[in-house]
Amino acid sequence: MSSPLETFSPDPADDTPPYRQLRRRIAADIAAGELAVGEKLPSVRALATTLGMAPNTVAKVYKELEADGLVRTAGRAGTVVTGAGAKAPVGVLRAAERLATEARRAGMSEDAVLAVTRAALNAAE
Repeated sequence: MSSPLETFSPDPADDTPPYRQLRRRIAADIAAGELAVGEKLPSVRALATTLGMAPNTVAKVYKELEADGLVRTAGRAGTVVTGAGAKAPVGVLRAAERLATEARRAGMSEDAVLAVTRAALNAAE
């Protein structure tokens, strides 16, 4: 099974842990429609082998994505993209990418970036 995830490679220049980079990539691929609703993700073991990561690392990513409602895991049936990851507008994706890049350059933690984003969303109401 071919997946856009097979081209993922953690960026060693990024201070973000590899599992967070993978999580961010999968969430972005879902939001962009690269991973479609109903699409089955590679098994934990298969993706871990392909990416050269520990299976527990990939399992942690899948568990977090499931907690966020982006995927659903059905035991041996595998992990499937759910409707919660409906395609985001391209402009929003680009803005999020710019925010992530600028925040990384500024040395901000993920928690700090999320706090700033929440504040901006609340101010826009």
